[in-house]
Amino acid sequence: MAYRISPGKPPGVVFLCGLLSDMSGTKAQMLESFCRGRGQAYLRFDYTGHGLSSGEFTDGTIGAWADDAIAVLDELVQGPQILVGSSMGGWLMLLAALARPERIAGLVGVAAAPDFTEDVIWARLGDEEREKLVREGVIQQRSEYGAEPYAVTMRLIEEGRRHLLLGNPIPLSCPVRLLHGMADEAAPWRTSMRLAERLASENIVVSLIKDGDHRLSRPEDLTRICATVAELCDQAPG
Repeated sequence: MAYRISPGKPPGVVFLCGLLSDMSGTKAQMLESFCRGRGQAYLRFDYTGHGLSSGEFTDGTIGAWADDAIAVLDELVQGPQILVGSSMGGWLMLLAALARPERIAGLVGVAAAPDFTEDVIWARLGDEEREKLVREGVIQQRSEYGAEPYAVTMRLIEEGRRHLLLGNPIPLSCPVRLLHGMADEAAPWRTSMRLAERLASENIVVSLIKDGDHRLSRPEDLTRICATVAELCDQAPG
């Protein structure tokens, strides 16, 4: 697994990127610079089959990528951590937090997309596409965020169903901040509202950016993300 660590004071900050994204993205690098400026420990990494990490993307599943995030907590960082999850990373941060709740000082979801394999990918497929996916095991899908189509496997869909969260209470009590653009066409902003309802925590703030898209990578969006991370770092017990 490829990763980059910046040493610093606790709590540490770990960035979890989205599907087909990697640790070289704008938000991942911006947060590294921000945390270095604060003297805050920071880690960014690539899931298996993403970026500089080994493995094939088509072999990946939600469970496998969540295991990558848990391995980061177990092997690469120490003490309390604030997880910042972008898109799919918002789902994986929840799964990692559920596996290691004692390590989590806070969660920041940026266009968080829990359950997206079911509620977005599967739900938006037509009957013919679903039949082909079931029959052949893989289909190619276009993304507005990349020039090339990407592979959606039936394994990704079926394994993702083992990790769906929004249908039941989510027993996490740490502080949570959810930022979501209302112009997000990839992950509906109402997902963050549903997530806030399901989480056990009483310390949750949902921030909706009316003209924000899925990336939330404009200068004003990045400033908002940094301010949110700083807030949770400052609130964390010493």
